Amino acid sequence: MDYPWHLYLLGSIYVIAGVMHFIVPKIYLRIMPRYLPNHKVLVYLSGLAEILLGVGLCFPETKNVSIIGIILMLTVFLLVHFYMLKGEKEGAGIPKWILLLRIPLQFVLIYWAYSYFGI
Repeated sequence: MDYPWHLYLLGSIYVIAGVMHFIVPKIYLRIMPRYLPNHKVLVYLSGLAEILLGVGLCFPETKNVSIIGIILMLTVFLLVHFYMLKGEKEGAGIPKWILLLRIPLQFVLIYWAYSYFGI
């Protein structure tokens, strides 16, 4: 496990983000698109996925699978980011400029994960 420190940082970010789904699920429930079913279950599943994928980054046997999982997860999360731009209620009171900034940030996070693929 001789990976660069920033790979572990990335893994830690996903673990912390995933844990937050269980600590403060209301934050995530507020931004769930109405067209998705079982919001609470989806919030907990996405949190669990973030935790597992973040931990998976730290082990050679699971790193590349975790990277693919993170890329897929972030791609799906783009749907939520676009949904939040739909209106004030959907945006959960977050300023529009922050919501807009989150979209390119997703692509940065995707690239960050992809940059470790195969190393």
